[in-house]
Amino acid sequence: MTDWKNLRKELLKDPEFKVEYEKMQPKFEAVAAIIEARIKKGLTQEALARKIRTKQSAIARIESGNANPSVEFLQKLAEALGKKLVIQFK
Repeated sequence: MTDWKNLRKELLKDPEFKVEYEKMQPKFEAVAAIIEARIKKGLTQEALARKIRTKQSAIARIESGNANPSVEFLQKLAEALGKKLVIQFK
């Protein structure tokens, strides 16, 4: 964990990298929230997928940041995880 923190700190010194990294922050935060909620609920990716009638691979793609789920899909995830989906513009 420390290695990633040190690497990130070094990479963020590059202004171009910092701009691109900050653009990705909302996605990073959403992915982290989904993973954390799923783990707290004690669900595997497969169990969560069954709850919302999708495939485990769809959950894996979302959790790896390799998918761009619709708001409707995020709503299904939130409900299955006992959460409320909130989208804000700040």
